[in-house]
Parts: sequence; C-alpha cells; structure tokens
Amino acid sequence: MLKLVLPKGSLERSTLELFEAADLPVTRSSSVDYRATIDDPRIESVRILRPQEIPIYVADGLFDVGITGRDWVEETGSVVESLGELRYSKATARPVHIVVAVPADSPCEAVSDLPSRVKVSSEYPQLTRRYFEAQGVDADIRLSYGATEAKVPDIVDCVVDLTETGRALRAAGLKVIDTILTSHTELIANPVAYADVERRRAMEQINTLLQGVLEARGKVLVKLNVDDANLAAVIDLLPALKTPTVNELYGKSGYAVESVVPKSEINTLIPALSEHGASDIIELPLSKIVH
Repeated sequence: MLKLVLPKGSLERSTLELFEAADLPVTRSSSVDYRATIDDPRIESVRILRPQEIPIYVADGLFDVGITGRDWVEETGSVVESLGELRYSKATARPVHIVVAVPADSPCEAVSDLPSRVKVSSEYPQLTRRYFEAQGVDADIRLSYGATEAKVPDIVDCVVDLTETGRALRAAGLKVIDTILTSHTELIANPVAYADVERRRAMEQINTLLQGVLEARGKVLVKLNVDDANLAAVIDLLPALKTPTVNELYGKSGYAVESVVPKSEINTLIPALSEHGASDIIELPLSKIVH
C-alpha cells in the first residue's frame, strides 16, 4: 500500500533499529543495497536514500511516506505533511541545531555584527540565504561539501552548520552566535497520499508503532505488592511519569501497584521501595508505550 523511503548515512543504523523494535524489520540483501522490504501488508516497497533528497521525492509523489530531518525539509522548501517528530538522531534523542558560528576570538556576538559581504560556508545554502536575507545581512554564501567548521577563518568568515552537542564546533575554535533552526527527525508524507483515507490510516498506524518504541526507551515497568499502611509512602516514591495503577489484592490483604519508571532511577528506587514496605517487586522491560 505505502511506498516508504528511509534515510541512508548517519541516521541509517538508528532508523533500522527503530523499525526492528517496532516489529517492522527491514530486510535487504546487503548493507549497501538501496532496495529493501518490510513484511507488512501496509508497506508495498522500501528504498534507502540520502536524507537530503527524501523531502523532494516525497513531495513529488515518488514515495508516500519517508523519514528525514526537518532541516532538509526546510532547505529544499518541500511541501509535505508532517506526521510528527521522531525523537531520535544518530547518537541521542536530542534535536540537532543549525547554527551560525564564528571564530571564538571574533568580536561579533550577533549576526548583525557581521560585516557586509561576509563569506559564509554551509551545507544548507538555501536555508542560509533565506536566513541572512531576513536578517538584512549581505552575505556571500558558499556551498560546503563537508568539514564545514574547518573552513574558518582561512576560507570563510563564518559557517552555518549542524550540531548536536556543539562539541565539534568548540574543538574547531568556534562560537555560536545564533541558532537558525532546531531540527528533529520527522515522519513526512506526500500530501496527495495523506489525503487518501486508507493510506493515511496506514501511515498513522506505522507512526503509532514507531512512537510507541520511542516512548518506551529508557523506561521499565515496576510491579509490587504493599499493605494498606505503607501504600501512600510507596506511591510517593514512584516518579511522576504517569499515574500508578493500584488494585486491591485478593482477600483485601493489601494492594498490587504497577508503574512506568525511568530505567536510570531503578537502582535506587527498588531498595527504597523495599525499605518502605513494598514486597514481591518485579522489574519488567518495555518494548512500546502507546498513549
């Protein structure tokens, strides 16, 4: 039913892992094959292409749905429907930022401080051009094919570059003076395909599975028993991610409590629960959480 396109490159591995966890494993003959399949009646075909191209192809109707970054949607000016952000990237769940950076010792603290005809290097020439025009700064924008931060100050005066943590920019002796765009990975759709009721339903179902996996990451389910006297104290210990489920035990001998908690807190939470009267504590992994 759906023609799907997934990103190749830095997002490739994390995207394939996401689909595997969503019970939509991607199968291909080799790691360099651009054609793939997913054994699911909602998905007709799968291609794996560069994320820079995906918004254009989805907008043109070559694919019904795809995954790419908001940065490339904005750079290409593609008209697509967003089914929502997918909070993951190549390394973390944090967004990436398109920033303006200059040498750390530069007197410029804002874009308005840059000189006329400032030389700018970027892998996002269209986004950069629109930004500088909106700021009223006359800029000489030059397309970068990579290693953008290395071009300052010998080749250009400043860069517009993508960063997740800012570490690489600082290591290159640069400082950020503005953020143009904050970008998450997104599930995008062709507007015509999205307008079709059946295809939209299939897209939304796939999105539900993917979002469920992302929501469950870093969380576990804790189940325990506790008597009436200690119930309130135990409930107070549970992180406020969601309201715990509480059921009375058979024979009114106490309560069964279960709650979703951060995995990062479990090493201190379980002993604390035990000390406050909880018993039969069980920690269970979670594969999906669907609200």
